[in-house]
Amino acid sequence: MTPATPLPSEAPQANPRDLTAFADVDTWIFDLDNTLYPAHADLFAQVDKRMGDYVAKLLDLEREAAHTLQKDYYRRYGTTLRGLMMEHGINPDGFLEFVHDIDHSKVEANPRLADAIHALPGRHFIMTNGTVAHAKAIAERLGIHDHFEDIFDIVAADLVPKPHADTYDRFWDLHNIDPTRAAMFEDLSRNLVVPSERGMRTVLVVPEGTREVFREAWELEGRSAPHVQYVTDDLAGFLERILTER
Repeated sequence: MTPATPLPSEAPQANPRDLTAFADVDTWIFDLDNTLYPAHADLFAQVDKRMGDYVAKLLDLEREAAHTLQKDYYRRYGTTLRGLMMEHGINPDGFLEFVHDIDHSKVEANPRLADAIHALPGRHFIMTNGTVAHAKAIAERLGIHDHFEDIFDIVAADLVPKPHADTYDRFWDLHNIDPTRAAMFEDLSRNLVVPSERGMRTVLVVPEGTREVFREAWELEGRSAPHVQYVTDDLAGFLERILTER
């Protein structure tokens, strides 16, 4: 499958081979988990398990019941943390430290991705519902840690996660970003709704192996939605094609 070719029966609305829409982009924004690194690296699976463990201990639930509640909060509030704060008033610091205490060694260096991001003209950012420490650990493993102006994390977002519109506005205002000259790369379709509404180029990153990694069915939905302009299974290759056409 070529980098910009849509997945079968999930063609995005924009012409997948026409990358001229990126010609005037000067700000490149990347989600972190399952976007900058492949889902099969299993990092988020570690985070997911630790979130379940945290919920089970906090609410004295069996592991299966805790997992069900965790996923319900994730879907309804954007993050499990947001749900726990809204429903149980927890302090976020302990949660964030606990769930991101994982083994990052499965992430391998990606020189092609590093070179492509470095070559993109303009400004580069990571926007994540995780923490800066988690993002830095992954970026260092990938070899891309020097290629970003800033990491906008859940703390910078005042603990209000994507896809809340206020969080995007907060990020753009903080860095004086013009959304109409920016591109957003995400692994969740719902997190591209607001960027599309604000005039950004939107790219859904769905690497091979995604279906083999445990994901909720709703997380894989929306690839053919109007707010998803491009779909790729190869982020580095997609960026290389943008650079070639520019």
